[in-house]
Amino acid sequence: MKKLDKLPTDITSGISIVSISQATTATFTDLYFQQTFLFFIQVGSKKVLCPINGELLGRAEDVMIFPPGSMVTMENRPQLGNNYQAIGVCFPSHMIKKVFSNKQSRSKPPGIQILRSSLSKSFQILKTIRINLQDPEIPEPIRQHRLLEPLIWLQYNDIHLSPYEEEKPLGKVRRLIETDLSYPWRSSEVADHFAISESTMRRWLAKSGQGFSKILQNTRLERGLSLLQSTETPISAIAVDCGFTTQSHFADSFKKRFGIKPSEIRKLEN
Repeated sequence: MKKLDKLPTDITSGISIVSISQATTATFTDLYFQQTFLFFIQVGSKKVLCPINGELLGRAEDVMIFPPGSMVTMENRPQLGNNYQAIGVCFPSHMIKKVFSNKQSRSKPPGIQILRSSLSKSFQILKTIRINLQDPEIPEPIRQHRLLEPLIWLQYNDIHLSPYEEEKPLGKVRRLIETDLSYPWRSSEVADHFAISESTMRRWLAKSGQGFSKILQNTRLERGLSLLQSTETPISAIAVDCGFTTQSHFADSFKKRFGIKPSEIRKLEN
């Protein structure tokens, strides 16, 4: 299976951009998005079940916007004879604040939103992002200014994003785990990190509907899914990087969670 070109993460700007490719239709439940994430769909379609806006379907050249803290069920659908392909762009909160801080707060969260191909200029916007991330000749202040353009474009097209999303306990724990997915995290250590007792942490996490063990497992599996979709890294290496003792352990856990084998993300089995 041919992958899309892999793009770099610009550490200074805080924006990350990644090419996503998937060979087989699959549904992924309870996926968590820590920061604002944009899917620029190129080939195929994406169905999302949003707790706020219900079922949404994005098609080629649509842009789907996920606000920070989103937890959704998502299905990527390849096109006949071609992989599902999209470009994902993640924006840090400080950039969201620069563009949306003057907007009046809404009475309820916006949920997942779609900018349809008839309104969007997705290819031009992606080109802008790529050029400004990759060109070493652009002075950093100019780069920072120009990388706000996609968010201004969203605002102009009546997309709403909250600049002051409070990070929930689920997000805080996941962010800690993501600092080293291969580390054998224990709930006692995580509780100590946040200077609370284990019993307090259990109550703290209860609002998310997930206990620590499930959060740890989901964080590792979702990172594994992302690496399968966006890199050529061998599955055995992904398993180790994500904290699984063996490739078979990773494969079994992955199929139990997502109903599909890791290898089927990249290519159809004979």
